Amino acid sequence: MSGLTTAQAAQYRRDGFLSPLTALSAEKAAGYRAKLEAFEDELGGRVTSESVDGKYRYRLHTLLTWAHELVSVPRVLDVVESLIGPDILVYTTTFFIKEPHTEAITGWHQDATYFGLRPYEHVSAWIALSPATRESGCMQFVPGSHTQGQLDHRAHSDAKILNTGGQQLMAGFDKDAAIPAPLETGEYSLHHTLNIHHSPANHSNDRRIGFAVSYIPARCRHLGDKRRAPAMLVRGVDAYGHFDLEAPPTRDFDDVGQLAHADYYARYRANYNDQVAVVSKFGEAKPPA
Repeated sequence: MSGLTTAQAAQYRRDGFLSPLTALSAEKAAGYRAKLEAFEDELGGRVTSESVDGKYRYRLHTLLTWAHELVSVPRVLDVVESLIGPDILVYTTTFFIKEPHTEAITGWHQDATYFGLRPYEHVSAWIALSPATRESGCMQFVPGSHTQGQLDHRAHSDAKILNTGGQQLMAGFDKDAAIPAPLETGEYSLHHTLNIHHSPANHSNDRRIGFAVSYIPARCRHLGDKRRAPAMLVRGVDAYGHFDLEAPPTRDFDDVGQLAHADYYARYRANYNDQVAVVSKFGEAKPPA
C-alpha cells in the first residue's frame, strides 16, 4: 500500500485539505471524461441541463461500471486508508460540472452541514476529469477551518450554487486566507468534511468537470431515522451494519441498475432533505443517544 507520507498526513490534519495528488494519468482521466459525455449523449443532454433528471449527477457509481472504477482507484483508496482506516465506504458521489462561460459556483460551505454523518470523519476526494484552473473555477480552501466545528449555513441561498442544498456559509471567516487548489486532468484534492471551501464561476472555454467521492469509515453512522441510508463498501469489511450496502453495477445503465440507482438516490435525497429541514429549524443536528 502506498498512502500518504508522514508529512502529508500531518499537513492534511493541520490544514484540512491536501492538493494536488495524482489519481490517474491524464490520458486515462480523459477516457473517463469521454465515457461521461457518451452517457450524456445517451441521456439526451448534459447532466447540468434542466432537460436531464437531476439524479444523474449523483451516485453514478451504483449505475455505471466506469463510475464505480473511479471510486475504486487503488492509489486513491491507499491515501484515504491512511486517513480513516482500512474499512472504507462510499457514502455518495457527485459530478460538479461548470459549463464554459457560465456563472455556476459552489458557495462557501462545509460538506458536513446536511450529510448527517457522525463522527466528522468524512473525506472528500475531488477528481479532475478536465483542468480545474483559476480561470475555470478551481476550489479554494481555508486552511485550518475544519477545527472550528460545524458552522451555521443557509440552504437554497443562491440559484447559481451547485451544492446539493444550495447552501451558503453564514458565519464569519477569513476569505482572504483561502488558498486556490488548481488541478490538472487526472489529479485530485482531498478535504475534511468541516473544511470551509468554495469555487467561483468558470470563465474558460472548456467544461470544468470534477467527480467528488465521499469516503467514510465503516464506523460512521447516519443521524436520520426515517430511511436507512445506503453506502458502498469499497475496501475492507463492514463490521458495524450502519448502512444498507449497495451492490456495484455489473452493466452500464441496464434495467436492474436503473432501479437500484433510483432507490439509492431517493433514499439519499430523502435523508439529505431531512437534514436540511432539521438544521434549518434547530441548528446543528445531534447524534442519537
